[in-house]
Amino acid sequence: LHPRVRRQRQMCIRDRLLNEQAGILMEQIIYQVTNYDEEAVYKAVSKALSDLHVQDDLKPDMRIVLKPNLVMAKKPEFPVTTHPLIVKSVARWLREQGMKHITVAESSGGPYNAEYIKGIYHTCGMTEVEPYAELNSNFDFVSVPSPEGFINHTFNIIKPIAEADYIINLPKLKTHAMTGYSGGIKNLFGCIPGLQKPQLHYRFPDIEDFSNMLVELSLSVQPQVTLIDAIDAMEGNGPTGGTSHPLGLILAARDMYTQDYFAASLMQLDPDEIVMIRQAKDRGLIHMDELVQIGDPLPAELTPFRQPDTRSLDFSEKVPAFLQKPFTAFLSKVLKSYPKLQPDLCVGCGKCAESCPAHVIEIKDRKAHFRRKGCISCFCCQEMCPMKAIAVKKAL
Repeated sequence: LHPRVRRQRQMCIRDRLLNEQAGILMEQIIYQVTNYDEEAVYKAVSKALSDLHVQDDLKPDMRIVLKPNLVMAKKPEFPVTTHPLIVKSVARWLREQGMKHITVAESSGGPYNAEYIKGIYHTCGMTEVEPYAELNSNFDFVSVPSPEGFINHTFNIIKPIAEADYIINLPKLKTHAMTGYSGGIKNLFGCIPGLQKPQLHYRFPDIEDFSNMLVELSLSVQPQVTLIDAIDAMEGNGPTGGTSHPLGLILAARDMYTQDYFAASLMQLDPDEIVMIRQAKDRGLIHMDELVQIGDPLPAELTPFRQPDTRSLDFSEKVPAFLQKPFTAFLSKVLKSYPKLQPDLCVGCGKCAESCPAHVIEIKDRKAHFRRKGCISCFCCQEMCPMKAIAVKKAL
């Protein structure tokens, strides 16, 4: 176990106990920010971090890592990635607390190497952050042992995360074609290096197993703070193919699991139907009855988020609870969802084939060709398609 990982875990356990005693752990910070105005965002971020007493955690020589969601190269005006002003504001606040070692680190959906990630940083606007934080230039990874009893005995974690003393998780609030919801827990999948992520999809094609992997990964990484960019969130075919659904909110908490339950509720999703959230609840990680809201009131009218097309094809929730498991098993065979190419939109870039864990996609004559046999319906191809050329189709 890397010494920094050991120290980080010890710090997490100590801080969790201290924060529980102080009542800080259960605080959900909410600030309304109507748009990405730099000073408005900075003011809200500063208040949120101060309200969580993050300044009390900091020590001068700490290595602090900011983990945004940079799933693909998209400009900040699209609600796909964490907005650079969120990341910049966190880094600026940390600098004002005297912190010197601040790094932005992410492993997006493609290769984890300098050339590819540099392009991601540039397109996503992360170069704005550089006066206050360094953009990661270390593309190694570390095998980190999991706590005892986990199905996943180890995780390969990108080195900046594995060696950090303090991690601030900065997800974008979105719906998600596979998991239904993307927030704090799901954002930590970007700690797995590059194209090793499709390998985990292939290893865990079932949503229950994949979600369990995500929860175990989150418990292995243990970010100290999670601040969600929900100023402009995404609905529909997230995490990359959806559309804007502005909430005008910044959400910050130390308890990422209760925060995900709370955030999914704001989207008018049923958190208990989001498998990773339900599994976190089953592990005793969610404490909605103890949650304390601090900051601004919630907007008076919140509209439901449109769910992914994959969700609309699944109506097992309409079946009585005792029949849901056998019914879902039946549906998985006869009504399984598959990716479907819209040829007029496809440019043959190959991102879908690159990200396919089952290797059932190939590029022929500058178009993607899908083979249904072997497809695990993870929708990584839809997620990584920059042209929104991949739709959802059911078997029957």
